[in-house]
Amino acid sequence: MKIGELAQLANVTKRTVDYYTNIGLLEAERSPSNYRYYHKQQLERLRRIIAYKEKHYSLEEIRECLLQPEHNTLDIEEAGVQLKEKLNGLNEELQEVLDLIKKDKKNERLLKKQISHESMTLIQSLLVLLI
Repeated sequence: MKIGELAQLANVTKRTVDYYTNIGLLEAERSPSNYRYYHKQQLERLRRIIAYKEKHYSLEEIRECLLQPEHNTLDIEEAGVQLKEKLNGLNEELQEVLDLIKKDKKNERLLKKQISHESMTLIQSLLVLLI
């Protein structure tokens, strides 16, 4: 993808992408007409850089973090917050489904026919964890 596409997908300016490329945080390939093209991996790398910048890391600290494998740079606290948000969202959706079921016994019978026993067990397990 071109620099403009990368910048737009990451919600930054082309100048920011250019700067990070010039200081070696991002890598680009040059076309015969001297355009810079970025692979999809560079989008993920740019998103990591932005996340580190939001945590007020210096450019040198970011460079060091980028040298480490991705799995070693996982912020456990941030991952926990994201997981909790997703579970809360699932809980809300599940509650809506349960409310619909309670309103109409016909819906309950239809739902039981469409959901496998394993899925129902999983839903019940999630409910226990969320409550």
